Amino acid sequence: MDACTPLAPPAGSNLQRFANPGQFLRLSGRVLPFVAVLGLGLTLAGCVWGLFFSPADWQQGDAVRIMYVHVPAAWLASFGYLSLAVCSVLSLVWRHPLADLAAAEIGPVGAAFTGLCLATGSLWGKPMWGAWWVWDARLTSVLVLFFLYLGHVALVRAFDDPQRGYRAGAILALIGVVNLPIIKFSVDWWNTLHQPATITLTGAPTMDVGMLWPLLLCALGFFFGFTAIVIARTRAAVMERRIRGLLMARAQEADVPSALSVDA
Repeated sequence: MDACTPLAPPAGSNLQRFANPGQFLRLSGRVLPFVAVLGLGLTLAGCVWGLFFSPADWQQGDAVRIMYVHVPAAWLASFGYLSLAVCSVLSLVWRHPLADLAAAEIGPVGAAFTGLCLATGSLWGKPMWGAWWVWDARLTSVLVLFFLYLGHVALVRAFDDPQRGYRAGAILALIGVVNLPIIKFSVDWWNTLHQPATITLTGAPTMDVGMLWPLLLCALGFFFGFTAIVIARTRAAVMERRIRGLLMARAQEADVPSALSVDA
């Protein structure tokens, strides 16, 4: 082969190009304000509409208004863990430079949304079921998801070598992803107190339009809010790593003259 012939780009080069920390900081810096404003605005609009202007349920009364926080939090809890699993695949298979940092920042945010889901579900369950907690299949599987998030957060930070922590966390995330279909289909597979899904991809929603639209607004707001928080945390992690690298480089440069003077 001629030495001047350009080599084909390695597999995954596009992923590496888009994962460049400098490009990520520039792109995310432009996108983050819009995502944050969308998240805040849609969440406020959806919550005000749902809590004050949407109709009450004929069976549950005003207690149904908890769903405008509970349901989006539940959706984001599963979405966050799915994102965590995707980052784990990118890390283990393609050595994606930003996947480990993103996964480490998704973990605490996902745990917070899952905790919010459990707390609001408990508040909703008390007037409906007469108890703050029951070992319902849906509730139990979401509790397992919460512990998976906490385990990932702890495992990533448990090693002196960050790469070992990232690798262990990625393996745990991929193992725990089997819990997602259990959460989704638990109300179909078992007899549970939890009501079945009112919004599906295969059929029309079973709730009033006056409840549906504020719920969708809240869900979009939560999604953009989740995304904004993860982007902001990942940007901070990238900048922290850069600062640490610069400080180490300066420390090494400072050690070289001192070593030369000793040798002289």
